[in-house]
Amino acid sequence: MGITKRYLNELTYRVIGCAIEVHKHLGPGLLESVYEKCFLRELGLRGISSISQIWVPIEYKGLHLDAELRLDVLVEDILCVELKAQECVLPIHDAILLSYMQMLQKPKGILINFHCVNIFKDGQKTLVNNLFSILPDE
Repeated sequence: MGITKRYLNELTYRVIGCAIEVHKHLGPGLLESVYEKCFLRELGLRGISSISQIWVPIEYKGLHLDAELRLDVLVEDILCVELKAQECVLPIHDAILLSYMQMLQKPKGILINFHCVNIFKDGQKTLVNNLFSILPDE
């Protein structure tokens, strides 16, 4: 089975559900590393595979750079997730996630900020790139 927009949208929904569950138990105000460990645990409990702290390679016209960039969580080898635990998420955080998605050749990403009142309303943002647009719907 190939990756479809529908599959990615359903996976996104499930991943946001994991973040909501973690936030429901811990609330805002902790370190990002705490949320990351609990988020990974919740993904695992729900049978969703994930890898944390993925090195993001940078290649420029044949030059491979070691810039020590790391994506927080890669879900099911297709969905990039960046976690935050800060008062304000800035446009640069969107740009960083979009760059990671492009460099890793992944079509969709989620920016999750645990320092909020409600994850669903104001603690998450979903981003897609040109790779998502060329996926089949079903």
